Amino acid sequence: MKSADRARRTIFKLADMVTFYRQDASRRIAISVLIGVVSGLGAIAFFLALEWARWFCLGYLAGAPAPEPAGEQLVHLVTTTPYRPWLLFIIPAIGGLISGLVVYTFAPEAEGHGMDAMIAAFHNLKGIIRTRVPFVKSFASIVTLATGGSAGREGPIAQIGAGFGSWVSRILKLSTQERRIFMLSGCAGGLGAIFRAPLGAAITSVEVLYREDFESEAIIPCVISSVIAFSMFTFVFGFDPIFATPAGFVAHDPRELLIYAVLGLVCAPVGGLYVKVFYGTRDAFRRLSIPKHFRPMIGGLGVGLIALFIPQAIGGGYGYLQMAIYGQLSLLIMALAATAKIATTSLTIGSGGSGGVFGPTLFIGGMIGGVVGQVGQMLFPEVVTHPGAYVLVGMAAFFSGAAKAPLGALIMVTEMTQSYALLPPLMLVSVIAILFNRGSSIYEKQVANKFQSPAHEDELTVNVMEEVTVAQIFQPDKPFLALPASTRFAGLQKAVATSGQTVFPVTGEDGSLLGLLSLTNVRTVLFEDSLRDLVVVGELCTAPVSLSLDESLYDALLKFLNSGYGQLPVVELKQGRQHILGILDHDEVTAAYHQEVSKRMSPE
Repeated sequence: MKSADRARRTIFKLADMVTFYRQDASRRIAISVLIGVVSGLGAIAFFLALEWARWFCLGYLAGAPAPEPAGEQLVHLVTTTPYRPWLLFIIPAIGGLISGLVVYTFAPEAEGHGMDAMIAAFHNLKGIIRTRVPFVKSFASIVTLATGGSAGREGPIAQIGAGFGSWVSRILKLSTQERRIFMLSGCAGGLGAIFRAPLGAAITSVEVLYREDFESEAIIPCVISSVIAFSMFTFVFGFDPIFATPAGFVAHDPRELLIYAVLGLVCAPVGGLYVKVFYGTRDAFRRLSIPKHFRPMIGGLGVGLIALFIPQAIGGGYGYLQMAIYGQLSLLIMALAATAKIATTSLTIGSGGSGGVFGPTLFIGGMIGGVVGQVGQMLFPEVVTHPGAYVLVGMAAFFSGAAKAPLGALIMVTEMTQSYALLPPLMLVSVIAILFNRGSSIYEKQVANKFQSPAHEDELTVNVMEEVTVAQIFQPDKPFLALPASTRFAGLQKAVATSGQTVFPVTGEDGSLLGLLSLTNVRTVLFEDSLRDLVVVGELCTAPVSLSLDESLYDALLKFLNSGYGQLPVVELKQGRQHILGILDHDEVTAAYHQEVSKRMSPE
């Protein structure tokens, strides 16, 4: 009965999937547009608050304003505050303390990087994000980033959109599947706005859930939401890309692809090291016997210490990426900045601070690309003519390898720079980085594919059973007993006593299938001796239900459920008549399903 109930739920789930795409399209479009509007407004408010807070904390108070990329010069006020190293050292700890107190008091699930929380909500929480989480995450992330913490802004902005998508779905009492999809569309809206990359954001939102798969059902709502949010954000702040790029960033020499391949080979092990250091630091902080509220402060002290020597490694770092693109950073500075960024990001977020890892990952990859580009130009000046191009390629490649999201990463980087001529090396280096770093991901809550996601648990039965046929599990040598239609009741009693079958095929004189006789139907009269010689099996049987070798297990399962039989005959058609080949048990179908699922879910 449990197997039957599970299969019925699976059928209903499949029906829900079909219904979702046949429902009123205008309703789904309207919801996606609404989510895009709120995501865009959230991104505008977040960006304004973050830029002014960062100017006040690092520029006005500490006298250490960070450079800005070409497309994000929002605050034009010039500070006259002298450089105060002691404040630059202490201010990340103050930010960590405020962030820790807010997060662990009001919404502990807002700790760490927000994209992972969104992924966990999709897979394990049925798309439910508490309403307060985006607000707590946004405030804590602004405090963390404004005070020099090394984190990205995509985590909080993704949670603003995703949280609103989840809230709208709950208010409208939508299905769990729709709630998950609209949560992703909210995430896409936030990313598309804050990074001015609508297509890349939509692809990243459906790709980042899995290491080897993507959520194709959500792509249309994600595109709609992302475009709306992007349009609102750029209406306020302009359409300039985040990073400006010099003219001539083109891979014009085929030999240069070899240098780019080296960049991919460098990004792969560094990406693996980055993930190990990040989660190793997080685990070390979790073992500390101090309240969680104060752990981000300890991490902030470490960040402040590094800031005294390598200030490029704190904050978002996009301004320094812009300088690397223009070739304004030395080889040593870029190498130190990439190394220190791994440490500051691990200390900031691993200690429980709030923020994202997308930005720091881009920074590390960009600095690695700058190093490879400058070394390549020194060794092969006639081949590598634009070392700044390697910064852009390194950004996408490193994120692709560390986050297992190659398509979204390379599209987002091209949109953030409007440098589409570098797509060929971007694709090459991203593939190399993934191939040589398959065992780790910066997003811990990712699963390998849909087969391992609880979100698709019920759909899995249908998908697997439709791909396996009866012939693949049928055992023709298994003994079975068929009863001729002329068999008297006494013969049936003997067959029941000597056979383990619960269903008997009833055959005609030529051996073809005429019907089925189930013990369920004759149980009440099975031991009536008065019927021994009066009744024949042909009078008791019901209409035949049979299976063919080429039928899928899904179709076979439906026949088991509709008939209520635990066994069904497998037949082949000869001259218009069904000839029995054997018997298939319902338990054999269930066992085959579990075996196939185990095979698909086992690691390669």
